[in-house]
Amino acid sequence: MTIDLRTNYLGLELRSPIVASASPSTGDPDTARLLDEAGVGAIVLPSLFEEEILNEEVELNRSLEAGSGQFAEALEYFPTIEAFAGVGERYLACLRQIRAGSTVPVIASLNATTKGGWVRYARLMQEAGADAIEVNLYRVAADPSKTAVEMEASDLDVIAAVAASITVPLAVKLSPFYSALANFASRAAGRGADGLVLFNRFYQPDLDLETLDVVNRVDLGQPADLRLSLRWIGILRPQLGPKFSLAASSGVQVGSDVVKELMVGADVAMMTSALLRWGPGYVRTVEAEVRAWMADKEYESVAQLRGSASQATSEDPSAFERANYLETLQSWTAPPDLAPTARAAHQLPG
Repeated sequence: MTIDLRTNYLGLELRSPIVASASPSTGDPDTARLLDEAGVGAIVLPSLFEEEILNEEVELNRSLEAGSGQFAEALEYFPTIEAFAGVGERYLACLRQIRAGSTVPVIASLNATTKGGWVRYARLMQEAGADAIEVNLYRVAADPSKTAVEMEASDLDVIAAVAASITVPLAVKLSPFYSALANFASRAAGRGADGLVLFNRFYQPDLDLETLDVVNRVDLGQPADLRLSLRWIGILRPQLGPKFSLAASSGVQVGSDVVKELMVGADVAMMTSALLRWGPGYVRTVEAEVRAWMADKEYESVAQLRGSASQATSEDPSAFERANYLETLQSWTAPPDLAPTARAAHQLPG
């Protein structure tokens, strides 16, 4: 049986639903080439953060002005700096290089802090050759003076401003923490988004009990992370319609995960942690698993598979909404040695 893995994402025809999502490795031209050769459908570059650009400019100015008040005459001994390749320029140069050597679409990712920053860098990314722009809405709503309505309105304004400033497709990567996610998703589509990426992962801080410092830790995704996007893509697919793009992110580890996401209505399944663990060549393994499952179940194409288990097609639509909450809780049976095992693992006192 011939299996057709082609899919459409953001209006772009991809050869595969397996997409390498934003990570430190996708910004490396050599790794991007290996991902392309391994068969990914598209490559999402790591996010360009406006804070990095601003911080670099501040530090550069501070360094150049250091001592100017005491030793102003010394400035005459230094050559004039005609140009400086900052974070933004380096990102765009890397984008051009990867785009020039890629046979698959290259999607640039952006996380800004001001509306002007969002618009400016989205345009520059398009000019540098990006096939699409992914707006990475990554922030914690920690200001008690701002309501959920205000926060959502601000995000929607960003989406509308970026959409109006570019002609390439626009994806919006969301967190799962909106107070009314289905409503926000619908409004994002109405403000110019061509697709949503579900979901962004917030990296939570930890505490070092020896130094009492706050420590940033990066924990790679786990299989259980898949369930959140499964639920919401299954809910949103019939609401947003077949032409609006949905990408699953977080928890995609093996071929069966890709199949599950496609069945609930995703157009693509994005991989990050698995590729960081096992390298670009792991794409071939995942693709082979997808093909084997589809052949066994007699699915001939991704188009045939997509959405076959969404809320609209499920015999029990409420299963997506409540995830069989009561049945799930009642199904838990604790192993007899759970307590000793947990105690040993966490080194709890007797």
